[in-house]
Amino acid sequence: MDFQAFLITLRECLEAVLIVGLILGYLDRLNAPQYKKWVYAGVGLALLVSVGTAFLFQVVFTSFASFGSDTYLRLGIMIVSVILLTHMVLWMGKEAKENQKATQAKVAAAVSAGSAITMIVHSFLVIVREGVETVFFFAAISGGEIEKVLTSYGALSGLLLALIIGYLFVSGTMKISVKRFFQVTGVLILFIAAGMLVQTIGRFQDLGLIGSFLSNADGTPAAVYNIVHFMPEHYIDQVQYLRDTGNTTLISGQIGTFMAAMFGYSHNPSLEQVLAWWGYFGFAGWMLFLQNRSPKTARLKEAS
Repeated sequence: MDFQAFLITLRECLEAVLIVGLILGYLDRLNAPQYKKWVYAGVGLALLVSVGTAFLFQVVFTSFASFGSDTYLRLGIMIVSVILLTHMVLWMGKEAKENQKATQAKVAAAVSAGSAITMIVHSFLVIVREGVETVFFFAAISGGEIEKVLTSYGALSGLLLALIIGYLFVSGTMKISVKRFFQVTGVLILFIAAGMLVQTIGRFQDLGLIGSFLSNADGTPAAVYNIVHFMPEHYIDQVQYLRDTGNTTLISGQIGTFMAAMFGYSHNPSLEQVLAWWGYFGFAGWMLFLQNRSPKTARLKEAS
């Protein structure tokens, strides 16, 4: 969970820091530094709303848990998170340039109109979107226990690194390829999304809400393969394997737990989980290929 929290926090916070840096830098170009305080006001308000959203989310989740419905809420959160994470990687990268131009146009319009309120609202909306998304993702990776993620080393170190990288980039101290950075972190986030998808399907099957094309005699989903002896997906599975066979596994179940959370690993997946994992990356890979084609290649393809 710590690494997932680190990666999500780093990506979301760095994106927010870079956008705020863009706004502040554009205000300098417009020779309107007096509006910077309103940008900071919008950012501060967005942070308060994000913290409030996390608190409200926790209250709602606790209420569902008291009625015994938290399992279905967790599944719903995971499904929505898979969609949001995929959208963040596949579509936001495509729209980055357009978003930058739109941000500059809105800032210029606010300065021309002399509207402090517009500047506050725009800064607020930019940050609150990232904040609310982060809260939602934290709920997905923690099973609803958001406070544990917020205080984890992963989230805190991700926030700190995002602030450092963002400051160095905006100030011109460090020259980094932001596009390459987001491409690399984007691939890792796609693995997190694939892992959530596989886990969600597994839980649906455990609850009997969906069946399987491969079933055991008792009707439960059959595993396509079982490599628990190589690396169990949880430490408990390692203990059970040792108890049943007297043999130890090749790789620790603690590593398997990380692989399951990060990459959707399972030592005994159902057919639907395997198809979902490969199908997800087939779709994501195709979308990334279409986005990364050179403009010249795309024009030649359309012309033919």
